[in-house]
Amino acid sequence: MKSPRGNAVVVDERKLGSLLAELTLEEKVGLLTGADFWSLDAIEKIGLRKILLSDGPNGVRGTTWDERDTSLLFPNPSALSATWDPEQVERAGALMGAQARDKGIAWFLAPNINIHRSPLGGRHFECYSEDPLLTASIVEGFVAGVQGNGVAVTIKHYIGNESETDRMTYDARISEKALREVYLVPFEAGVRAGAWSVMASYNSVNGTSLTDNRRLLTEILKDELGFDGAVVSDWFATRSTAASANAGLDVAMPGPYSPWNEALVAAARAGEVAESVIDDKVLRVLRLAARTGYLDGFDGPAPATTPADACEQMRDIAARAMVVLRNDDDVLPLDPASLNRVAVLGPNAALLTAQGGGSAHVNPAHVISPLAGLREAFGDSVEIEHQEGVSTQRLLPPIAPDIARDPETGEPGFRVDFVAADGAVLGSERRHASRLVFMGNLPAGTAEVRLRTDLTVDQAGAHQFSVSGAGDYSLQIGAAKPQEISLSNVDNDLVANLVKPPEHRVSAELGAGTVGVELRTVVPEFPMVMFGLNHEAPRAGADDAFAAAVEAARNADVVLVFVGTTDEVESEGFDRADLLLPGRQDELVSAVAAVNPRTVVIVNAGAPVEMPWRDEVAAVLWAWLPGQEGGYAIADALTGVVEPGGRLPTTFPAVGADAPVLSTQPVDGVIDYAEGSTFGYRAYEQSSIRPAYPFGHGLGYTTWAYEDIAAAETDSGAVTVEVTVRNDGPRVGREVVQLYLGGEGTDANDPLRLVGFASVVAGAGETVTARITVDRQTLARWDESSAVWRVAGGSRTLVAARSVADRRLTTQIELKDSAA
Repeated sequence: MKSPRGNAVVVDERKLGSLLAELTLEEKVGLLTGADFWSLDAIEKIGLRKILLSDGPNGVRGTTWDERDTSLLFPNPSALSATWDPEQVERAGALMGAQARDKGIAWFLAPNINIHRSPLGGRHFECYSEDPLLTASIVEGFVAGVQGNGVAVTIKHYIGNESETDRMTYDARISEKALREVYLVPFEAGVRAGAWSVMASYNSVNGTSLTDNRRLLTEILKDELGFDGAVVSDWFATRSTAASANAGLDVAMPGPYSPWNEALVAAARAGEVAESVIDDKVLRVLRLAARTGYLDGFDGPAPATTPADACEQMRDIAARAMVVLRNDDDVLPLDPASLNRVAVLGPNAALLTAQGGGSAHVNPAHVISPLAGLREAFGDSVEIEHQEGVSTQRLLPPIAPDIARDPETGEPGFRVDFVAADGAVLGSERRHASRLVFMGNLPAGTAEVRLRTDLTVDQAGAHQFSVSGAGDYSLQIGAAKPQEISLSNVDNDLVANLVKPPEHRVSAELGAGTVGVELRTVVPEFPMVMFGLNHEAPRAGADDAFAAAVEAARNADVVLVFVGTTDEVESEGFDRADLLLPGRQDELVSAVAAVNPRTVVIVNAGAPVEMPWRDEVAAVLWAWLPGQEGGYAIADALTGVVEPGGRLPTTFPAVGADAPVLSTQPVDGVIDYAEGSTFGYRAYEQSSIRPAYPFGHGLGYTTWAYEDIAAAETDSGAVTVEVTVRNDGPRVGREVVQLYLGGEGTDANDPLRLVGFASVVAGAGETVTARITVDRQTLARWDESSAVWRVAGGSRTLVAARSVADRRLTTQIELKDSAA
């Protein structure tokens, strides 16, 4: 199967068949379940090496959750989609593929291509768009980039996994028309691009769980779409033996605990699962191994390593993805030479939310804060006053390693001991973080994990400590008596303890100096341990901090207010309750704008939030969750070093209640996709609700005149469109020409839908032409009565636009009635 960008890996199928013939039934089945959390076993006699898997899509974490094993942290996927540029996404994918190769990862569990159905979706930040065509285009770029470096992508979560609430059990009721026109479209694109793996999700669709769903896994994905890769379960999603094997699931993860293994061998011997079914699964795994270079005797991928300029590339991608939502009087871009004093305010200025929470988390070598990026951009000639103003973190912050010393070595950090039931120390290591995760990688026999540090106390007074994470603990601060603490989660989802852990706080009166802190936790029967030791020094009261920020704004030349969410707000494992910014951030923005008209708000969030102050401020820059280089990228965008030329890949409602689909809560175990394909921007148009910012919106730093549109039908039934635009602004810029189709439906009054887009770059005063091809499949709709794709004959309107709401030119085309 060949990528549209030329990434082709041809595998000798006869040779695969010969290797298959050498395996016993037990060896075959052993390859279909994880050897552990993150790998499949090697089979030396056929030259198969151990295959390592890693989570994504924010970067390649690797097989451990360890701050010492660092990875590149990319802008969140919605940010990549906001580029409306598959080539930029391919660029990011290529970097991820190269790093995966560096880490020995063959199988990368990304991208997440579920749809932005509701803005409350917990993993909204992890997905690309509310529009299936835009999502599909971005998917193709990502697949080409990663697999071009010989690493398998995993398009996930197949399918109907747009919510996190009760994600293990809910049943998504989706009509065939909506399934075909919306939710399958990105997966089709991924298969066309040559994706080597698909992940089956936790949920059910129309009454059958995905891992048991033969119609979706075999009849549609494998038979109809021609997918020849491996279908892997989401972690712990497999709930049956014969049913899931016969449905088309190929690999049950993780291992060694699984409903497969010996049970699948027994099912095969009993005739419940044909050995030919197992053979097909093994061939799919071997095919993936051959494509990624993990099977001897096959031409593996060319060598690839992470390039030296990876950080610079991520910085550039992040800045390009940012979206100028508002820019009154062209306050942006800022000219540092014209500034003397800048107030940098808000909770996200010094503590950037670089990523969301959950399995997408990676451990970067560094995260550049906006404050640091601005100090570098402005230099010593501009005075920067920083005030936090408000606090938004639910948990106390982790202990900073620069105030912690390993009691054994005196080096910065923490001492972690692995202790047996008899008190023997089985292992010991220095760590750089006070929040730790162990997924099955504890030394054998570990009954207790002990974390110790010598904390430097600069400020005497009441210090707050906390333990976070479900478990049983003993916390000792200094010479005080140890405190016994027991915490539990109300949710049985294992990820919940990681992303939304319970917390117990303890206050301690400390004098200046050094105090020893020790935390012990008992290892549960299932050896997955996640806990944190957190600390906060005495700090100013909330009202005093708020007043200081407003006062700093009063006499500044310009005010930069950094607001946003946190990884405790946007995360896998739960959906958001509302679209409000946490804490008093809205109040802070309004108070600052009231004292300084040159107030610029930078929103550091991955998914839409309400912005009730948006008309009170001079400018709004949407910065996404921009990854480890985010602070530099924000400074580049604010100062115009890079044009923040992103366009919104999803609609931003004025208030949450305006969202056409808001609730993510199952009712009696069911989520009814009753809206069909009319949600997002199409539903806003249908209901005549004006959002805060429409789908496709983004101002950039120049203006554009749309001068001409011409369309023609080709012999294949596709439509080619040329749109001529002129940059009539003062500087070079990039325009995304968006093409929408109107005139569909029985009354020719269906809402517009995106059918194509193209980007152009032009200097001031320059005229350029964007060329867009709309293929026959894109023009077609699913005909439920005959179960085929059909182009209904008749007149259609093509609309060239800057956003779905900013429509510039139209032309008519006549389509012939035919099957696509």
